[in-house]
Formats: sequence, structure tokens, C-alpha cells
Amino acid sequence: MADGMTLAALGLGGNIGDPPAAMAQALDSFARHDSCRLLAVSQLYSTPPWGKTDQADFFNCCALIETSLAAEALLDLCLEIERGMKRVRIERWGPRTIDIDVLTFGDEIIATERVEIPHPRMTERAFVLMPLCDIAPDLVVNGRPVSQWLEMADKTGIKAANEKREWWTLPFSKS
Repeated sequence: MADGMTLAALGLGGNIGDPPAAMAQALDSFARHDSCRLLAVSQLYSTPPWGKTDQADFFNCCALIETSLAAEALLDLCLEIERGMKRVRIERWGPRTIDIDVLTFGDEIIATERVEIPHPRMTERAFVLMPLCDIAPDLVVNGRPVSQWLEMADKTGIKAANEKREWWTLPFSKS
């Protein structure tokens, strides 16, 4: 890792419009950003809704980036990308075009009014752990590797939604 760079894990999801295309666009935004370097992208997963269950299934993935941004600045970049893609926050855990969460930021533990890292519920959510395990199974979160958290998580209904690992680089069209 280059000096001044931090390894961060991001979780992306959505269930309105064309979520795989939206996530591909968001990943491209990170890849093109001067302060970020996209290192790895997980497989794409189809997942049942969590929290608010009377809505369409989600698509989820995770990415690893190197960034020179501070944690809150990375959160601001995530929110800026969401806004640029017309994300509207109407209800907690509700339908969305795109959602980008900062899951981990190096080995830092951060708790402010704006950000909590590691993401406070990530170790309970197979829809986060499964894609994160694709790209960082040995990443330690709250004292355990991601792969161990995944073993304990309820994976019911989660399935791979793509055949190609490079799904996010493929041209998308609305079908």
C-alpha cells in the first residue's frame, strides 16, 4: 500500500431501476476519482430485502479501494456519488437506486455523529459478508475474519446474480 493510502471496504446495493448498472457506474466513479484506486470487486449477488421486507430483492456487491481520503471525506464521496445518481432517502431500509456504505477503513474504529466504522451491522448481514468474503475473506472485523462471520450468518435466499466476475465492466442496457 502506498504511503498515505488506506485500504477501505465498500458495500453497494440497490433495488430500483437497473441496480447492476447503477453499481457499475458507482464503481467506475471510484476508479476514476483522483483520491481512490479500485483494487477488487466482488461477484454480484441477488439478495432478499432486509429490515423492510415488502419490497423487491436487492443486488449487492462489495469493493476494496485504496484511498488518500480521510474516513469522513470518503463517506462524503459516497454520498456525492449517490446524489449524482439521483439517490433519494425516503425511508430507512427502503427501496433505493443505489446505496454505498463504508464498511471498513484500514483497521480504524471510528464513531462520530456522521460515521461509524466498522459498519455497525455488517457482521449480521450475509448480503454484506458474502460479497466481502469474495475479495477479503481474511479481513478482520470486530476481532474475527469476514469468513468466520459469514459462517455464522443466515445466507437464506442469497444467490450469485452474474456469471462473469468482471460483471461491473460489462456494458449495461435496460432490458
